[in-house]
Amino acid sequence: MSVRRWLERRVAVVRERACADRGMTTAEYALGTLAACAAAAVLYKVLSGGAVEAALRAVIGKALGVQV
Repeated sequence: MSVRRWLERRVAVVRERACADRGMTTAEYALGTLAACAAAAVLYKVLSGGAVEAALRAVIGKALGVQV
């Protein structure tokens, strides 16, 4: 095997390993979890607000045909 061919194979292996994404690291998991918790908190605040709660009660009441 020539030196050139050996070097080409080594470069290909290094590129393949460098580009391989094997999942999130611990820091990425932490940031992802933090972002999901923040999004859940914002969604909770929006949905538990008076106007949204009243609208949801009205929709559920109409769907069930009862006063909620």
